[in-house]
Amino acid sequence: MIPILFWVAAFFSEVIGTVAGFGSSTFLLPIALFWMDFPTALILVAIFHLSGSGWRVLLFHRRIDFAIILRFGIPSIIFTVVGAAIVNYTPQILLKMILGLFLVFYVLLSWKNHFFLQPTMRNNLLGGSLSGFFAGLIGTGGALRGAFLASMRLEKSAYIATAALISLAVDLTRIPIYLASGFLTPDLFYAVPFLVIIALLGSFTGKKIVRYIPQKMFRRIVLVAIGVIGLKFVYEGILFLWR
Repeated sequence: MIPILFWVAAFFSEVIGTVAGFGSSTFLLPIALFWMDFPTALILVAIFHLSGSGWRVLLFHRRIDFAIILRFGIPSIIFTVVGAAIVNYTPQILLKMILGLFLVFYVLLSWKNHFFLQPTMRNNLLGGSLSGFFAGLIGTGGALRGAFLASMRLEKSAYIATAALISLAVDLTRIPIYLASGFLTPDLFYAVPFLVIIALLGSFTGKKIVRYIPQKMFRRIVLVAIGVIGLKFVYEGILFLWR
């Protein structure tokens, strides 16, 4: 039986994920690992993340930037397959540490608005490929996706909507691979509808909060979230290397 604390954490993770435009799986996955093994946590959090992304698309769909979707989303889907296919064969903690270092560096560079990426084909292909790969491999590609999309200075609703649709496509790609690998056992089927409902409640709450956040403050919130996640990954990597 999944403990009540997991469901509480799921709700607040989705609120944070909606406000920041990413992050529900990044916050929830390490919490889920307190009660379940990595494959089980990965599939449950992926289903929850899929639900949250779907609700965000419905709530913010008018602001989707379809040009970025095509250039960023397609490589994300392709490299998600690659990452998900090798999830059982890779030392994930070291990859998370590398990702964490990149994210911390990005935040330090971006805090004073010195870092800006044009939404060019090359930048979209690079960001989509890297974030898709990490999403499939470690279930936390949203922070990297957020870093690339935030650097393009999208308006906050456009940022959330565009990131959500890309995330939805990535989740629809990786979840069947996890299911085929047997990550979701029959005794946990009951959890799926609860994940969908809690994701809706968290997304709706997050949308209400976003409405009252100025654009500049919104960008700072995203950067802080990215930085915290990056530091967490670096810390976990250092602990692993020192063991």
